[in-house]
Amino acid sequence: MPIRLGVIADDFTGATDIASFIAAAWRVVQLNGVPTQPLSTPADAVVISLKTRSCPATEAVALSLQGARWLREQGCDQLYFKYCSTFDSTAHGNIGPVTDALLAETGQPLAVLCPALPVNGRTVVHGYLFVFDQLLSESSLRHHPVTPMTDANLLRLMDAQSAWQTGLLPLACIRHGQAAIRQHLETLQQQGCRYVVADTLDSQDLAALAAALPASVLLTGGSGLGGAIAAHATGQRAATQPQETPPRAGRGVVLSGSCSQMTNQQVARYRQQAPALDIDRCRHDPDAYARALAEWVRDQPDATAPLLYATDAPDEVQRLRQRYPGEDIGAMIEACFARIATLLCQQGFCKFIVAGVETSSLIAQQLGVTGFDLGQTIAPGVPLVRDLQRPLWLALKSGNFGDPDFFSKAQELYHD
Repeated sequence: MPIRLGVIADDFTGATDIASFIAAAWRVVQLNGVPTQPLSTPADAVVISLKTRSCPATEAVALSLQGARWLREQGCDQLYFKYCSTFDSTAHGNIGPVTDALLAETGQPLAVLCPALPVNGRTVVHGYLFVFDQLLSESSLRHHPVTPMTDANLLRLMDAQSAWQTGLLPLACIRHGQAAIRQHLETLQQQGCRYVVADTLDSQDLAALAAALPASVLLTGGSGLGGAIAAHATGQRAATQPQETPPRAGRGVVLSGSCSQMTNQQVARYRQQAPALDIDRCRHDPDAYARALAEWVRDQPDATAPLLYATDAPDEVQRLRQRYPGEDIGAMIEACFARIATLLCQQGFCKFIVAGVETSSLIAQQLGVTGFDLGQTIAPGVPLVRDLQRPLWLALKSGNFGDPDFFSKAQELYHD
């Protein structure tokens, strides 16, 4: 079976996000890290999870190219570079440099940029990215501790971090249909543009793009367009892979390393329902502290998964950085969570609900997970996933996804 779509995702939560949307129509395999062996499982789409969102641009480019080359060696028809629906990127990349490299690798003339995910309130109008009714630059993402988003204009953002010119595929053109979309893409290419930001207000706009985009473009963006492409190709047929759920037996834990506005609400809500502890001392003797926290989790009643969290408001995060200059507090927290998860897994814990992009990526890596099977969806863009090699279940949540009851809803999907 040829791979119809090969996805290179810049983080693990984004990978499960797009995999869950594609899985509504196609058989999907998600692999963590660039594989070293040929694909052994038939799949319509393969999603490669990388941890390249905020690493140095040269590293992000190198890993992304490795993923692209492996996918093409497997006979992949088309590549898709998946990044966050809020276009999270460092000041000097990494979305632009990776897109540049993939264009050079594939020889394709254009890259379409479509981060929109209307079901989660991410839309693009006149080239400006909105989070629900707010401009990206006026939303809580403006204060993101790693990738603060202070400009909502995607054309400016892309021009600042890439080698070529960016043009706009406006909403009016998209709503005129396939012929108008293709003609506008040709016009932009003739004008010297190699990147095209696509306005997208709703799911119908995504469907129109999926029907009109030629195979000669590099696809980039969020999970919405990926799902629309699979749905268009299959006529919205039912999912082709089983939607498993984890058994109620087996212990679980909630680990929250995100400082997003929604995760703050989710932590506050869940603290009222379950044992909870703030991991606030990970700077001091981190190994002993991780062991103590793992013991605390193990000693809690197993009726409801206990919560460990490092979730603070953006101003508190900034105060910590000022208090400890030169220390990467975020990396310390992620490493502490990863150590705790490893210890708990060794003690028989088999269900991990994780909030935070970087936290999720590091935990999956430290647990030695090489790939996932997709399970039921907890919230749009957040499925339960199972380790390909063992009965280990995870829910990897990007910070702003889900509603305030997400942590408890994830556990409601366990079966007897």
